[in-house]
Amino acid sequence: MTKGIKAGWRNPQKQCSCIRKLSLLYSLQDSRMSLSHHQSRSRGGLSYLPPFIMTTQTQNLLTRCSRNKNMQNTTSVSEFHFIQLSEDPDLQPVLFGLFLSMYILALFGNLLIILTVSSDAHLHTPMYFFLSNLSMVDVGFISTTVPRLIADIQTHCPVISYMGCLIQMSLFVIFACMDDMLLAVMAYDRFVAICHPLYYQVIMNPSRCGVLLLGSFIVSLLELLLHYLAVLKISNFGKDNVISNFFCGSSEVLKLACSDSVICNIVRYCISTIFGLLPIPGIIFSYFKIVSSIMRSSSSSGKHKTFSTCGSHLSVVCLFYGTALGVSFSSSLSHSLRSNAVASVMYTVVTPMLNPFIYSLRNKDIKTALRKILSRMSNH
Repeated sequence: MTKGIKAGWRNPQKQCSCIRKLSLLYSLQDSRMSLSHHQSRSRGGLSYLPPFIMTTQTQNLLTRCSRNKNMQNTTSVSEFHFIQLSEDPDLQPVLFGLFLSMYILALFGNLLIILTVSSDAHLHTPMYFFLSNLSMVDVGFISTTVPRLIADIQTHCPVISYMGCLIQMSLFVIFACMDDMLLAVMAYDRFVAICHPLYYQVIMNPSRCGVLLLGSFIVSLLELLLHYLAVLKISNFGKDNVISNFFCGSSEVLKLACSDSVICNIVRYCISTIFGLLPIPGIIFSYFKIVSSIMRSSSSSGKHKTFSTCGSHLSVVCLFYGTALGVSFSSSLSHSLRSNAVASVMYTVVTPMLNPFIYSLRNKDIKTALRKILSRMSNH
């Protein structure tokens, strides 16, 4: 029988059956021993029945089977369950319509910015080049989470597979980091345009803009690589496969992969500090120099033009970092999983939806280009 067990061990699909066979061997041994004891007492004599002796190979096989079973219990997770924003069935149609309308609005606004910048030759400048790329990143950012959320609300089944969760986490990390880095690059662009206007065309040439965009993407890939290394290094998925949000964020997956909360927080805060807060000093430095240059200017019209140019970007920066830091602090202070999921809606849905409207309403060049597009469409 042990030969059959060893043969089954070579087949991964039959590894678990060896445990059942070994259990059968031990049950047979117990029954033989009890039968021998009963016959010796009934006949009034002594009878010897050799017991089943477990060999060294069988002991090793049992150890390997038990290790394999423990490994399956701790690391094999086929799916994850999301936290629902509301369990009230009457609110599900409202949430479905709300998120669908916000998603359509975000797509419309960002695609309109991309169309406007690409169709107007006056907007083929570094500032609007980065703005159009920011809109494309926002489209990818909101498309990573919201369509899945809408489908979960409609089907009443907030479940995602293990591979699907890793893919969603990868896209979320890349687009979030790209958004972060592009805001810093746009602040640097405004600093060069205002503080060094004579050298602006030389410094922010097309090749330099391409290098900055490529560098932002490479930094995003490095952050994703660190998240993967952290998750795979301390991967210890147990029975708890409930993600404390409505999407597979990096911090949520890391919490499930790490059994020690202290190590999990250290890894999460280190990665967030390196990649999340690294662009903030650059943005602060750029705007400190911009404000200093504005204060030295004596022209009131120049001050107004500078403020109007930087106001849109500064509003988007405050909205992005304000909502992200607010969600981070609220998650550390609040112990309610549903309230943290609701707070995450602010920077995953609201921010990408409002960004194009902030730029279109506060930027004179964008409004002028939009009027030209509308006039062309009306004439045709």
